[in-house]
Amino acid sequence: MKVVATTRKAQGTSASRRLRHDNKVPGVLYGGAAPATAIEVDHNPLFHSLRKEKFHASILDMELDGRSEQVLLRDFQMHPYRPLVMHVDFQRISADKPVHVRVPLHFVGQENSPAVKQSAAIIGHVLQEVDIACLPKDLPEFIEIDLSGLTAQDTIKVRDLKMPAGVKPMLKGKENPVVVSVTIPGAHVEEEAAAAAAPTAEVPATAQKAPPAAAAAPAEKKGGDKDKKK
Repeated sequence: MKVVATTRKAQGTSASRRLRHDNKVPGVLYGGAAPATAIEVDHNPLFHSLRKEKFHASILDMELDGRSEQVLLRDFQMHPYRPLVMHVDFQRISADKPVHVRVPLHFVGQENSPAVKQSAAIIGHVLQEVDIACLPKDLPEFIEIDLSGLTAQDTIKVRDLKMPAGVKPMLKGKENPVVVSVTIPGAHVEEEAAAAAAPTAEVPATAQKAPPAAAAAPAEKKGGDKDKKK
């Protein structure tokens, strides 16, 4: 995919506001040996590209002032309530240096799995994307997860995923987040019902609650009865 950009000379809040008024998006290109460069990009082509999943996890060809560079989309900011891109960041990449990217997960075959067909389970997609590291040439657009063999007893974690050649997940230590969970409807209710039906142990007499104390007798009138007047 291609991005056409131009070096941005005027910077600052006022300059960025004027750019947006002219239907352009201020941005930054950084990384590699070259210094960070302020850029501007036409708004509408960028806005439509951002709606494509591939644009977020692919090596992009950027044409900057007529020169071609390979970049990755790193960040972008949207207007709080208008369909307007406010700012965008790209990173230069080198063919011989690994990149660290979040790529989307695609789930297939879930409706044919034993978990769904035999146990009527609910399949939860806990993660929608995963952090990976690889060389630019090995970067996948997405990672596909086949759920056709999933059973009611299964849970899929990041380390269980079959990664493409040259790709590895970015995990710290023993970290292993859940990607797919399986829930059997009614299982929790059945467990509670079974627990309620279980016989309860008799409570020893010494541990039984003592009956409430008898109500206190009404207090005598202070000073006793007064003599009746003759």
